[in-house]
Amino acid sequence: MSSISEAGVVTSVGKELFIGGKWVPATDGKTFPVLDPSTGEALCEVADASPADGVSALDAAVAAQADWANVAPRERGEILRRAYELLIKRADELALLMTLEMGKPLAESKGEITYAAEFFRWFAEEAVRIDGGYAVAPNGSGRFLVTKQPVGPCLLITPWNFPMAMGTRKIGPAVAAGCTMVIKPAAQTPLSMLALAAILAEAGLPEGVLNVLTTSDSGGVMEPLIRDGRARKLSFTGSTGVGRKLLEQCADKVLRTSMELGGNAPFLVFEDADLDAAIDGAMTAKMRNIGEACTAANRFYVQRGIVDEFSRRLTERMEALPMGRGTEEGVVVGPLIDEAAVEKVSGLVADATERGARVLTGGSTVDGPGNFYQATVLTDVPKDARLASEEIFGPVAPITPFDSEDEAIAAANDTEFGLVSYVYTSDLKRALRVSERLEAGMIGLNQGLVSNPAAPFGGIKQSGLGREGGSVGIDEFLETKYIAVAL
Repeated sequence: MSSISEAGVVTSVGKELFIGGKWVPATDGKTFPVLDPSTGEALCEVADASPADGVSALDAAVAAQADWANVAPRERGEILRRAYELLIKRADELALLMTLEMGKPLAESKGEITYAAEFFRWFAEEAVRIDGGYAVAPNGSGRFLVTKQPVGPCLLITPWNFPMAMGTRKIGPAVAAGCTMVIKPAAQTPLSMLALAAILAEAGLPEGVLNVLTTSDSGGVMEPLIRDGRARKLSFTGSTGVGRKLLEQCADKVLRTSMELGGNAPFLVFEDADLDAAIDGAMTAKMRNIGEACTAANRFYVQRGIVDEFSRRLTERMEALPMGRGTEEGVVVGPLIDEAAVEKVSGLVADATERGARVLTGGSTVDGPGNFYQATVLTDVPKDARLASEEIFGPVAPITPFDSEDEAIAAANDTEFGLVSYVYTSDLKRALRVSERLEAGMIGLNQGLVSNPAAPFGGIKQSGLGREGGSVGIDEFLETKYIAVAL
């Protein structure tokens, strides 16, 4: 892509707040820069919302809620279907925009646009399947009617690592259920969400149903809206630390919450595994999104009899990955999101090596502009290394050997997190036995990718509350109402 194309795609996106169906500047006129993580240079400036702008966005969502809830489910679904088609049609330009603001290679960005669009297609079909019930009371004297209604205005907070898909995964079920929204994208990657808002408006979403706040002060803008009382749900994807704070704030008004929080995914490889498949799965689970994913394999536990061969082959694959700016052809390893991310990954690797881990490849930053870190493989990683308990969020694969099934499961479960676990084995009984014992909301059984719009996504323990996607995803945006009828 040429610099003209890059400049053009950035220029084509609205840089203002989207409130009540209109593009408006921040009330105080402030803006903040959006940086290209591969160069450190500013792509553009976007509106920096204040708490007053937040209130205006919530006002618009509240004002639109009653009318939107009464729109026929079929029409809500058709809006999502039209938005799905627009996303697919504009995948190339949206992918370029995402790569510029987030850094992932173009091929991955295009994959995310397709993935993001699928949430709209899925929930377009779910909109007309919201069900209820009719039952005879046990004593025969009355009837029970059960119906489901939209929970009401929702607050949605999305992360920077999947700037389009995490938006559609929340917006899709909210639209299908009949809820209005105020959404705040991450400050690092607001452009994808602004582009999505324009697409939804083009697809016919009524004014006020979706309101977008870009801001450099997430807490200052969103906490007053959480404590306001008029919003009835918060859906958040991000770190467990921030999630805890938001849950405390939501307790004040007893808001419905969906929390998709941090991960510390173990990747278990048994001696009877198909090693070719395990290596392929390891590359997918580790290097998708440059390792900046809550589902990324964080800890590799490999049975001792094959650990040397696994380590050698994984090292060869990691060493061969081309690194560079995401817009360059063939690049697989792009930059991390910002300098803080590079410092975190560097610190985790340094801590592990100081405690005895060996670097098989990588292990350092890259000179020059941008936030680059080498694809890295570590072996003999001790249990007390920080990266055994902290989410890495970078292209680092730490390998630890194990001897027995019980030892592997104990190590995998030794974490406060429980989002996803990966298991590679050719033994069917072991596959089911281990999958049932692993403390995680999702299991990748002989595959390194679990995310699918048609499947329930979410974790247990401190990895979150609730599920997104699948047939249960829309339930997070619905309230169940029981009507007692006496005959």
